[in-house]
Amino acid sequence: MSTSFARDSSCFAISHSGEPEGLNFILTHPREVATLTAEHLWLVGVSMLLAILIGVPLGILLTRRPRWKALVLGSTNVVQTIPSLALFGLLLPLPWLGARADRLAIAALALYALLPIVRNTYVGIAGISPPVREAAIAMGLTSGQLLWNVELPLALPVMLAGIRVAAVITIGVATIAAAIGAGGLGEFIFRGIAMVDNGVILAGAIPAALMALAADLLLSGVEKLFVRHRQGS
Repeated sequence: MSTSFARDSSCFAISHSGEPEGLNFILTHPREVATLTAEHLWLVGVSMLLAILIGVPLGILLTRRPRWKALVLGSTNVVQTIPSLALFGLLLPLPWLGARADRLAIAALALYALLPIVRNTYVGIAGISPPVREAAIAMGLTSGQLLWNVELPLALPVMLAGIRVAAVITIGVATIAAAIGAGGLGEFIFRGIAMVDNGVILAGAIPAALMALAADLLLSGVEKLFVRHRQGS
């Protein structure tokens, strides 16, 4: 009985040693953690900017060309079903993208972020009440003025919700970019798997999780501030 209890307690200690080891690794390697966190933020930031620059105009275009909705949303849905490593492999033979791992990672991450941005932009604008549009047109607003002064301000909370979802997805998927040498916090995760070291794995997983939570809280706060400002005005 005592031998069995000792064996169980030792297993318990080993299974719970990962968390302090992970925190200890972060504290003892601050420069490396900071460098890889900066790389991760750079990959996520550039890919999100690219996804917004492509996704928002695409969503607006779908409200003007509803016949393209099935094709565009269907294509972005298909991208979401492709495993990340497989998508990296599909993009690798492309001449300019395949030359550098960071370009390849940014392109793949931007493709993954497109669906929520395009869909929420379309839904936000298409969901505006028709009488609101009719009143704006009756006041003499052109199509461009209607978009900038009426549709985008009203649809912005829904659009921000899509950007928020895309940011969290991108932060998580960006850890896989380390598999192709693009850097980021995935370096720790893959290194820890190879070493069978929970501490090193957690050194990559903990900052990535905190980054995703911070992005979600930040964008949620921006969304609430905008809604409160609009209601106040």
